[in-house]
Amino acid sequence: QVQLVESGGGLVQAGGSLRLSCVASRRPFSYYTMGWFRQTPGKEREFVASINWSGSTLNYTDSVKGRFTISRDNAKSTVYLQMNSLKPEDTAVYYCAARRAPYKKDAAIETREYDSWGQGTQVTVSS
Repeated sequence: QVQLVESGGGLVQAGGSLRLSCVASRRPFSYYTMGWFRQTPGKEREFVASINWSGSTLNYTDSVKGRFTISRDNAKSTVYLQMNSLKPEDTAVYYCAARRAPYKKDAAIETREYDSWGQGTQVTVSS
């Protein structure tokens, strides 16, 4: 398994921006598909975005398309989630996840496909 540490969450007003970061302990980082998920109390964890090992495949849930951008820096073993035009409904705990998938073109979107999870970082968007 990979140890993942998220950072960058916080409180922001609607329309604002935040950038989440997730640093992985295992190398080579490029062996892993990375994903971001979020969860609110009483609801299941939901997919937000994913990126394959090279960054050539990006997936987003419909509600964040055009507002969020996932990216990665393999040299720094870090995946990012740039969140712009934030809305109150984006309020959640955001989790970083890793799936060992070396040189795979696809980027998984199901929680069950991921092997390792971070501890989560809280994002709160006020109206």
